[in-house]
Amino acid sequence: MTAPEKTGTDEELSELDQPLWAVISFENTEGTALTYSEATKLLAELDAGGVHGLALITAEAAARFNT
Repeated sequence: MTAPEKTGTDEELSELDQPLWAVISFENTEGTALTYSEATKLLAELDAGGVHGLALITAEAAARFNT
């Protein structure tokens, strides 16, 4: 049995593949409207660069922050 093909519509993509994610730090919203994969990559890059207080959250939640 093969997996269904992705056609690129948001309804058919996993939430992890949709640009629903954001990375925040103590200081800023570091990135938003990211796929989960993009967000985890940014999180790792920022962590390696010494940025503190990082979290991966939904972009909707990040929009509520006053940073």
